[in-house]
Amino acid sequence: MQRRNMLRLIAAGSAALAAGLSFQAAAQGYPTKPITLVVPFPAGGTTDIVARIVADKLGQQLGQAVVVDNRGGAGGSIGTGFLAKAAPDGYTIGIATASTHGINPAIYPRLQYDATKDFTTITNLASVPNVMSINPVVKANDMKAFIALAQAQPNKLAYGSAGNGSVSHMMGELFKLSSKTELLHVPYKGVGPALNDTLANQVQVLFDNLPSSLPFIQGGKLRALAVAAPKRVAALPNVPTFAELGLEEVNDSSWFGLIAPAKLPADIQTKLHDATVKVLAMPEIKEKFEKLGATPVGNTPAQFATQIKNEVAKNKRIAAAAKISMD
Repeated sequence: MQRRNMLRLIAAGSAALAAGLSFQAAAQGYPTKPITLVVPFPAGGTTDIVARIVADKLGQQLGQAVVVDNRGGAGGSIGTGFLAKAAPDGYTIGIATASTHGINPAIYPRLQYDATKDFTTITNLASVPNVMSINPVVKANDMKAFIALAQAQPNKLAYGSAGNGSVSHMMGELFKLSSKTELLHVPYKGVGPALNDTLANQVQVLFDNLPSSLPFIQGGKLRALAVAAPKRVAALPNVPTFAELGLEEVNDSSWFGLIAPAKLPADIQTKLHDATVKVLAMPEIKEKFEKLGATPVGNTPAQFATQIKNEVAKNKRIAAAAKISMD
């Protein structure tokens, strides 16, 4: 009996060793076939746009095509769950966002993946400013006046979001906590309808990624009160950051990073990271991101992993305070 158990242990160890050696051997010639880039949102959105900007040039750097695979649904959790279960061989990688790796772990009690354990971080690709804007009929020309107005009229002013648990929803709730105001939340099925109703003054306030709101701000149809960015945005030089206004907690940009399944061999992780950083440094890529109001990042895998941990912790605090849960 003991001999049989020992033989089983030896066989299991040999299999594990063989699997490890197989991955190591595969890593040496990586890549030898096309790479799938999982985007956990439908085509056409900001996540998809960022992924496609990077994918073509990344494929050129690696010598193999990088093919975008859109797997949307459940706030990005379907595609991200799929990625978590993929083989850690470098041929299936994906995009992580503030939704998939910050908000979802905080609001979905039965999520199909662990944002901090089920993935190998590669790098944060880009940071995209968020913006808080109001319909111009609201009698507030700056943030100080708006906060005073909102505090004087609790829940009289409404803000639109892209839906319960969206980035814009969590940003709105964090703003309420930080500014000690009470705004009425009106969730929509996407940012488009929320934007349209803010323009029509059906709701008065909008928290949004900058690219979709920018044309209306520049056209005078929305009044920007603050941007969430490390510094003022070139396209809106007169609009302060939340940090400048003393609302540092709200000053987080949206972000879009590159990840792979957990246990990716270190040399593949390094090869993907180095190739991606080269892509992000290309003038034409910088120009494309600039048109989106985005800034290339290209941090280290360790820095990106820390960013994700901090994002999860922040959103868990917001979700608890605002009693947000997607059961």
